[in-house]
Amino acid sequence: MAKQYETVIGLEVHVELATKTKIFCGCSTEFGGAPNTHTCPVCTGMPGSLPVLNKQVVEYAIAVGLATNCSITQYCKFDRKNYFYPDNPQNYQISQLYLPICRNGGVEIDTPAGKKIIGIHEIHMEEDAGKLIHDEWEDCSLVDFNRSGVPLIEIVSEPDMRSAEEVIAYLDKLRLIIQYLGASDCKLNEGSMRADVNLSVREVGAKEFGTRTEMKNLNSFKAIARAIEGERARQIELLEEGKSVTQETRRWDDNKEYSYAMRSKEDAQDYRYFPDPDLVPIMISDEWIARIKAAQPELRTEKLERYKKEFDIPDYDAEILTSSKHMADIFEATTELCKKPKKVSNWLMVETLRLMKENDMEADDLKFSPENLAKLIELVDAGTINSSVAKEVFEEVFKNNIDPDKYVEEKGLKAVNDEGALRATIEKVIADNPQSVEDYHNGKEKAIGFLVGQTMKAMQGKANPGMVNKILKELL
Repeated sequence: MAKQYETVIGLEVHVELATKTKIFCGCSTEFGGAPNTHTCPVCTGMPGSLPVLNKQVVEYAIAVGLATNCSITQYCKFDRKNYFYPDNPQNYQISQLYLPICRNGGVEIDTPAGKKIIGIHEIHMEEDAGKLIHDEWEDCSLVDFNRSGVPLIEIVSEPDMRSAEEVIAYLDKLRLIIQYLGASDCKLNEGSMRADVNLSVREVGAKEFGTRTEMKNLNSFKAIARAIEGERARQIELLEEGKSVTQETRRWDDNKEYSYAMRSKEDAQDYRYFPDPDLVPIMISDEWIARIKAAQPELRTEKLERYKKEFDIPDYDAEILTSSKHMADIFEATTELCKKPKKVSNWLMVETLRLMKENDMEADDLKFSPENLAKLIELVDAGTINSSVAKEVFEEVFKNNIDPDKYVEEKGLKAVNDEGALRATIEKVIADNPQSVEDYHNGKEKAIGFLVGQTMKAMQGKANPGMVNKILKELL
């Protein structure tokens, strides 16, 4: 009987916070920028420079802690994690080991077996390191300190996940909570959300955990899923051969779908942590927590429930609309303007998603304004333009956020609702297509579709389809 194995997974998720300036200095946190231009003596670790804590970092950390059901550590402080690495300018990283700001939380995910709580061990604040750039031509490594000192929170889960699906569901839940709070844009491709996967396997029914490895360098949900499958298989193979798993940090190469050992796993004592003497402890009052709690926006779970009740749109649509805060904002603002939630939802669910797919875009990249979408819906409802013209106009709204009223006026796209003009055209179409007329009279319903098409063509697509159908049937 082959042995059955269970995978045990815990995650360390680093999230870059959406502050305008770094955690301990006034330098810009903007992504990109020429190397070493967003820097100062503090974030490049110059001797004698002193850190000053950015209050907004603490507020975001508390907000994320409250939204993930953590208890807030009201007396917390920073520690120095000492290690030597070229991208770490002070030769220590300011982090939190002894008194992290949030503890003992959890988020609920949906799994095939039902709902499940993934525990959060702690969330701590820390600074990011710089970035090493390996120059193939010169055969050397260069350091860019723009990212050094960018504020991070590290969310450490309990080892509660058992599959790649559960990991993705947990990450997705975290990403949406943090985006809705406005605490980070959580773009994995820009590194503003990064996950390290701690994984071990054990025989089903075993009480003890197996030896775990930590995998780094994962910058997409797909890469994370592949890395989990790959590492699970590698560990099982070792155990089946009677070998043991080494506790180490591994680097996942997504192109080769293989992970490489980077270094043996360090323990906390290797870092000689001690309280940072340059930073005072943070005292978080009950009032401060209450103020942040009162300012928390509606999160996705509540939004989903409200959409189903308030707007009477299908569950699937509500799921898609709320899966990005930006999309949900467009939906709500447009609905507020035109009071037609179902129609707004249709435009977002069909045409918007189609164009996003064609242009390989995320919902966060949408540039059109709710005002212009609302105007388009009004034009269709008033019969000013027909549905095929509306699609053409929407493409322009989607690409260039044009004003639909002006565009329709300038391009002469208004529907022809003048019955006299339509009647004359239809009479000509009937005269020119005796075969279709005969087919229609012989009971071929489809023949009328051809005649409608010919009429629309003659009217350059600007006729009102309802009127065309009505007049055709009457004349036939």
